[in-house]
Amino acid sequence: MFAGGVFLGLASVGLGEFRNFHPSSVSRSAWLSLVYLIVAGSILGFTAYVWLLHHESPTKVGTYAYVNPVVAVLVGYFLGGEPLGMRTIVGTLFVLISVVVITLTRGAKARTYAGGGAVEPRSTRLVETKNSR
Repeated sequence: MFAGGVFLGLASVGLGEFRNFHPSSVSRSAWLSLVYLIVAGSILGFTAYVWLLHHESPTKVGTYAYVNPVVAVLVGYFLGGEPLGMRTIVGTLFVLISVVVITLTRGAKARTYAGGGAVEPRSTRLVETKNSR
């Protein structure tokens, strides 16, 4: 992530994106927000994601991608004074219900037979006999 940020920063300098940028014109709260996003949103968030991958199934860990926008909408509403319309509320409910379904549903596990291959339904289970060797 750090390397990506450095390369994107260099690309923006090369493309002249900073010509009209004056750091003094950026408010203190905007700089603090940027620091928060870098530390909490990127470093801590990525570290928690990697830790969680080692302790939960990838399907459950993947639900963070659905929950993050919901959290952003709620933070914007409660802390930023942003409006919260009916479409946003309904969409948020759909996302949360989907995450609950994904989290509570047990995945089907493939069984294996003695030869090491995966077998889906129980009725097609392969059985080795003396003649098949």
